[in-house]
Amino acid sequence: MVWHGPVEAVLIFYDAPADGAAPFNYVEERPEGQPQRNYEMTTMVVVAISDIRGQEDQISLDRDAFRVLRGINSQTTYETFNSDEEIRQVYYPEVENLLLQQVPGAHTIILFDHTIRRVESNAARQPVNQAHANQTTRSAELRLRRHIADQGKEADELLRGRYRIINVWRPINGTVESSPLAFASATTTSDVDFVAIEQRYPDFNGEIMGVKYNPAMEWKYCSGLENNERVLLKCSDTQAGVVSRVAHSAFVDPRTAVNAKGRESIEVRALVFG
Repeated sequence: MVWHGPVEAVLIFYDAPADGAAPFNYVEERPEGQPQRNYEMTTMVVVAISDIRGQEDQISLDRDAFRVLRGINSQTTYETFNSDEEIRQVYYPEVENLLLQQVPGAHTIILFDHTIRRVESNAARQPVNQAHANQTTRSAELRLRRHIADQGKEADELLRGRYRIINVWRPINGTVESSPLAFASATTTSDVDFVAIEQRYPDFNGEIMGVKYNPAMEWKYCSGLENNERVLLKCSDTQAGVVSRVAHSAFVDPRTAVNAKGRESIEVRALVFG
């Protein structure tokens, strides 16, 4: 059963390191003697989350930093998402075309990675039940420079124009019955709500953003998302005068049935120029 309508649920927010140090997280292996991370995600707050189902057209990337698209055709099957190669061959072109059609001004798309998330005990990646944003200004620029290196002379022209990082999210196993996504409309967040966290990989360091609790935030979700729907999540934007990122989190809907289907989803990350 899929529940619809507003709900109150627990969201988890960022807590700063007790010693005042800059926060970090080791994404994979950590050096001996080092903690996996030096900050906590222990601020648990019951928040009101409104349902935008039926009002999807009132949400926009430039105002809210996310958007829900309905009725998207796809050539993919469930098995497509069991192979990284098939994802790139079959699904990536669909994502590129979707962004060119749905993001005003977009003229060039570079898809740079994807993540499959499954609510399974042995899954490589689970839904993230912590409020966060995916990029800082610095990490977005590093991503840009990493992935346009093979664009040749065109790279300089791309750097001069507007670029955004947008994640394209969708379920892959039918209607979302558990672990739905919540979004804080970017009109209700400010820069002070976000904290840069260094993400330490074996071969490079990146950054994500933790989100501090702010009662002014207005949280929303879209109930019962389907395979033929897409959620666009803005992670970065160089355009002045528009919002640049959305705070978001998976959450446990207290109405979820014990035997509800575990959510399976994919997010593809894209550099969007124009």
